[in-house]
Amino acid sequence: MADTPKIAIRGLVKSFGPKKVLRGLDLDVGIAESLVVIGGSGTGKSVLLKCVLGLIEPDAGSIKIDGEEVVGMRTRDRERVNRKFGMLFQGAALFDSLTVWENVAFGLMRAQGVPRGEAKARAIANLAQVGLPPEVAELQPAELSGGMKKRVSLARAIATKPEIIFFDEPTTGLDPIMSAVIDGLISSCVHDLGATALSITHDMASARRIAHRVAMLHDGKIIWNGPVGQIDHCGNPFVEQFINGRAEGPIQMQVRA
Repeated sequence: MADTPKIAIRGLVKSFGPKKVLRGLDLDVGIAESLVVIGGSGTGKSVLLKCVLGLIEPDAGSIKIDGEEVVGMRTRDRERVNRKFGMLFQGAALFDSLTVWENVAFGLMRAQGVPRGEAKARAIANLAQVGLPPEVAELQPAELSGGMKKRVSLARAIATKPEIIFFDEPTTGLDPIMSAVIDGLISSCVHDLGATALSITHDMASARRIAHRVAMLHDGKIIWNGPVGQIDHCGNPFVEQFINGRAEGPIQMQVRA
């Protein structure tokens, strides 16, 4: 069906021992939509992402990709579904032992069996998409700045032309100018691919730049979601406290003496 969400999550539950992280979370991400999940540290944003990626098995609930249930899916089928995914990790997560182009082309060569020569040419083209010149391809990750590492990670995320791209705190560790640059590249790359994007962040400036829709995670559930343009006037006291960075409000931070 044309109106089937790209990602549909229902009743997602995950605990670690006595700590309940996700408490019956419901969330949809539409086709070619960019959804950003916001929330404070420790609210379960990364756990949500890992459950969708299949890195963590939820205790209960449903996750459907293109209408197909993936919770409890067999390994071979899960690998097939995961080929739809691209990922930009919080710390870039580049392989130190590989050159830049080998990092970008990793999925092309390992998952798709693309020959090295063709993979390198495609990697250089992907680097150009994120504003990096061909000579960067032969560098080692240790020779890159933080902003360059993020660009390389983005080039790797889009190299296989994924249908869904996940962004884990994409601007962490970057200055405001480089954050804006990376956000612009994310938006253009997602648009050019026609991909669905699911991002997690606590950086509201970034969320405003890359999101079509924003959802706020608090106490294990989505407590508000709506178009990014409505977030400043949503009327939800939790959201308003978070986006304005107020110490006073319904969100009580745990502070150790």
